[in-house]
Amino acid sequence: MTTAIDAGTDGERDPFSDERIEVPEDEMRKAAAPLVAAGRVKHKLNELATRLTYGR
Repeated sequence: MTTAIDAGTDGERDPFSDERIEVPEDEMRKAAAPLVAAGRVKHKLNELATRLTYGR
């Protein structure tokens, strides 16, 4: 079985040898905040739907 790297190149390129884009943790937290909030809202909506559906 081949990986995407093997299939896309002749096998000579190391994808981890080049420079990387590094994001500071505080910036990553700022970027992830809307996703965390959406996940919490989804969880609350699922709980509400379960209570309404099954009466629990």
